[in-house]
Amino acid sequence: MLREIQQVLRFVQLLGKRRQQSGLNVKGGLLVLVWTETGPSVQSLNCAVAAAGPWCIGINMKALQPDLKECMFPCACPCLPPDPEELCAFTDLYGSLRLLLTFQMKDASPEWCARIETFLHTYSLANAKIKIHFKFKFSQQTFQRDFSVKIKNKAGGNQRSLILDVTCRTQPPECVKKGCWCQGGHPVLGDRLPLSIPPAAMDQGLFGELSIQAVTLLSPCVLQYPNLPTQLTHIQVLVYGPSNVPVTGPSTFFQNLPAHLDCQEVGLHGLHCSSFKDLVHSGGTVYTVEQENCEDPEQESSPAPIRQSLLLYIFLQHSDPFTYQLSDMMATEVLIERHLEDILNNNKQAVTKAVQTELKNTLKAQNQRKKKMRSAAEVILGSSLSIVSSSSNMDFRNACLHSMKMSDTYDLSASLRESLRRVTSWKFTPKNICYSAQVEEYPESDEPTRTEI
Repeated sequence: MLREIQQVLRFVQLLGKRRQQSGLNVKGGLLVLVWTETGPSVQSLNCAVAAAGPWCIGINMKALQPDLKECMFPCACPCLPPDPEELCAFTDLYGSLRLLLTFQMKDASPEWCARIETFLHTYSLANAKIKIHFKFKFSQQTFQRDFSVKIKNKAGGNQRSLILDVTCRTQPPECVKKGCWCQGGHPVLGDRLPLSIPPAAMDQGLFGELSIQAVTLLSPCVLQYPNLPTQLTHIQVLVYGPSNVPVTGPSTFFQNLPAHLDCQEVGLHGLHCSSFKDLVHSGGTVYTVEQENCEDPEQESSPAPIRQSLLLYIFLQHSDPFTYQLSDMMATEVLIERHLEDILNNNKQAVTKAVQTELKNTLKAQNQRKKKMRSAAEVILGSSLSIVSSSSNMDFRNACLHSMKMSDTYDLSASLRESLRRVTSWKFTPKNICYSAQVEEYPESDEPTRTEI
C-alpha cells in the first residue's frame, strides 16, 4: 500500500516540478482515503488519492497512460470510486480536482493506518505548503488526521528549493512569558555531496549525476536563552528521493552508522539506534543519545535541562539529460531506492564524514556556549568565594552569609551556584529570526538558511 501511495506522490511531484522551479504558487491540498471492502472470502483495502490547488494545476491526467498506471500499481486491482461526499468536502476547500487515482489491495489490515500516517507525516515535513487530509476506515472504526503546517521555512538547495515544516511542538516551560519562546526551528543547510553509482546499479540502467544534500533542524530553539542548559536526546534521519517523496523501509546503512561516527568530536557521549519496532512508527532511522553519568551532587540537584531533538534530512538529487520522459523519471527513482543501500555503502566513507560534519556544525555553537558558561560560572563562583573567605572584615562576611541565608562559608558555594544559575539561565535575548509572536499561522520565512547556527 505504501509503495502505491509513494508512486502517486512521485507522479504528482514530478508533473508539478516545472511550476515549483518557476517559483509560482505551490500551495494546495492532498486527500488520502483508505477504506475496507468485505467480499465473499477476502477483505480488500481500497485507496483513493486526490489532489487539488495551484501546486498541481499543471497536471494533465492524459499524461497517465495505461502502461504508466500499470507500472505505478503492479500489484493493485481497480476499485470503486470513493464516497462523493468526501470528495465534495475536499473540493470545497481547494477547488476542482486535478488528480484522482484509485486502487485496491488484498492485504487489508488495521496496521496500515499507522504506517500510512507516519509516511504522510514524513512527506509533509519536507512539503510544508501541501495540506494533507488522511482518513482511514476499517470495519466500523474511523481514523482521521490533517497535516497542516504552522511555521514554514525555505531551504535553498542547488537543484531545488525546499519548503520545510519547522514548527516546534514542544511546550515552553511555565516560567516563560507569552511571546518569549521561539515556536519554530532554523534549518542548517549542509554541503552537497556527489555520489558514485555502483556498477550493479548501472547495469540496471541508473546513470547520470547523483548526490545528497543534508539539512539539519534542532528543536526546540533556545537562541533567545543562550545560558539555558540543554540536553540532546534523539536524532532522527529522514531520506527523500529526487522528487521530494520519502524513501520507505528501514535503512541498514543508517542503522549501523553510529558505530562509525566519532561522537566525541561531534560533542556527544554516544549514540545507539532505536529498535525496529520504534522505527516503524517514527519514520526513518532514530538514534538515542547516550547521556553522561552525572556524579556531581550539585549538578544532580539542578533542574532538568531543556530536552532537544535533531532532525537530519537527507535529500537525494539526480540529474540525467537523457531522462526526460515521466515514465523514465519515475523508473529512475525506483532504481535509486532499490539500490540505495549499495549506493550508500559504495560511498560509505564520504557519507559518514558528511553526516559527522553536519552534526558537528549544527551542535558546535551550542556546545561552545555550554563550555563558556561553565568556565565563566567557575570563575565567578571562585572569585566570589575567595572574596568572602579571605575578607578580614567580619561585618562584611556576616552580611554576605546573611544575604545568602547561610551560617558558614562551607554551604555558601552551593547557594551561590544556585543563585547564579537562577539569574543567568532565563536571561532573555530577543532574536529577529525567532518565531515568538502568538499568531495562528506564520508567514513563510524567506530567511536565508544558515550554514551554522
